[in-house]
Amino acid sequence: MQQKVLAFATMCVGMFIALLDIQIVSASLRDIGGGLSAGADETVWIQTSYLIAEIIVIPMSGWLSRVFSTRWLFAGSAAGFTVASMLCGMAWDINSMIAFRALQGFIGGSMIPMVFTTAFYFFPGKQRVIAAATVGALASLAPTLGPTVGGWITDHFNWHWLFFINLVPGVFVAVVVPILVKIDRPNLNLIKDADYFGIVLMSLFLGCLEYTLEEGPRLDWFGDHVILATAWISGLTGIGFIWRSMTYAHPIVDLRALKDRNFALGCFFSFVTGIGIFATIYLTPLFLGRVRGFSALEIGLAVLSTGVFQIMSIPLYSWLANRVDLRWLMMVGLAMFAVSMWNFAPITHDWGADQLMLPQALRGMGQQFAVAPTVTLTLGGLAPERLKLASGLFNLMRNLGGAIGIAACATLINDRTNLHFQRLAEHLNAGNEAMGQMLSGAGSSLLAWGVDAGSAQAGALRQLWTLTMREAQTQTFGDVFLCVMACFVIAFAMVPLMRKVTPPKAPSADAH
Repeated sequence: MQQKVLAFATMCVGMFIALLDIQIVSASLRDIGGGLSAGADETVWIQTSYLIAEIIVIPMSGWLSRVFSTRWLFAGSAAGFTVASMLCGMAWDINSMIAFRALQGFIGGSMIPMVFTTAFYFFPGKQRVIAAATVGALASLAPTLGPTVGGWITDHFNWHWLFFINLVPGVFVAVVVPILVKIDRPNLNLIKDADYFGIVLMSLFLGCLEYTLEEGPRLDWFGDHVILATAWISGLTGIGFIWRSMTYAHPIVDLRALKDRNFALGCFFSFVTGIGIFATIYLTPLFLGRVRGFSALEIGLAVLSTGVFQIMSIPLYSWLANRVDLRWLMMVGLAMFAVSMWNFAPITHDWGADQLMLPQALRGMGQQFAVAPTVTLTLGGLAPERLKLASGLFNLMRNLGGAIGIAACATLINDRTNLHFQRLAEHLNAGNEAMGQMLSGAGSSLLAWGVDAGSAQAGALRQLWTLTMREAQTQTFGDVFLCVMACFVIAFAMVPLMRKVTPPKAPSADAH
């Protein structure tokens, strides 16, 4: 058992650094862009390339682990991820950085679903609940801590260390996993019957979908010819991939597992929690940067409370999970996440770490109580021979939910900001006494600094525009948080449809 715990902990380290790297650059893109002489349009691809590569490989990880074994695939992924991280830190221009980030995401992505399946291979009974709680906590905690860790590293060292910090844990995982993890054997014969056409369809479907979702809000969606083309490619190849997976004898992803009610609902809950986790990680730093003007470190410290409260809630969840129906705990988690979003809604332009404490505390605890039981209820009842392929699909849904959630939030922010600005501007007319006093005071201040009358008037109007835009953006963030809340209310209402999970009694077909 000690060897299993050490092996599992080592694999968790690999999963954690792979998930952490999704968001570790989010608060430091401006610094990286400056170091590589790249514009904002180019630096966006530092994150997009990683996400596209990772979302393609995650559903393939089940098949890959059957071919190469969990042991060697995980070790190879950790080693490749470490080398790619070193190359990212040594990148000499934006093109090399984008290429190395894509390589990092593609090689490292396999580590994420393999930890989920290993938890169910290694641990029975009550130990399985604790293992699932740990995996669920890390899956939601790592991207939450990404901006905090990234902001701190960038402020105290430089952006190169965002990638160099992966070297020591990466080497450790690559060395220890082959020694301790021995749960299955390679089966290279699977390469002969592999569904290569299905792999191509899936890669085009997920890659184009991720590109469309990431770049759509920035490029005016279907008004851009490239976005329109990738959306069509994604839609057509997606239909082809579903047809291929349902008809081919040895599909790359086990879509047939969706016939199991718990698994289908679990994928839905994974999708919704992905929306909540990644959308709030996107929204909160964006608000603090745009409206409050916080630095990368200040943003990281302000959102740190989410991770702290999630860690604090792990022992409570582990104690309750062996005594209370997991469906009740999931409902509590989803409800806490919804209440957290409700508490975000009355946000004002002067909110900082103190005001964010309560909603982020509720969100942190909600993540733990929502994600961990979802893992157990979704994967815990599947037969071992189906677990690998199904785990990739389950983890894909979380990342897909995050991608769609961020794209929807970005679109809402653009549209609702314009709407709120226009509504506020309607009241800024000659009859508005407060506005007149503000312009007069601002103009007088500028005149006192020796500015001529015309420039003073223009400066006062610029200040008015800035204040109006700030308030429009703030109201928009409140609207978007309410939309995220609505997703969790729907998920909360669907929890009773899940059945109690009964672990399969059959041993793994390839375990030894």
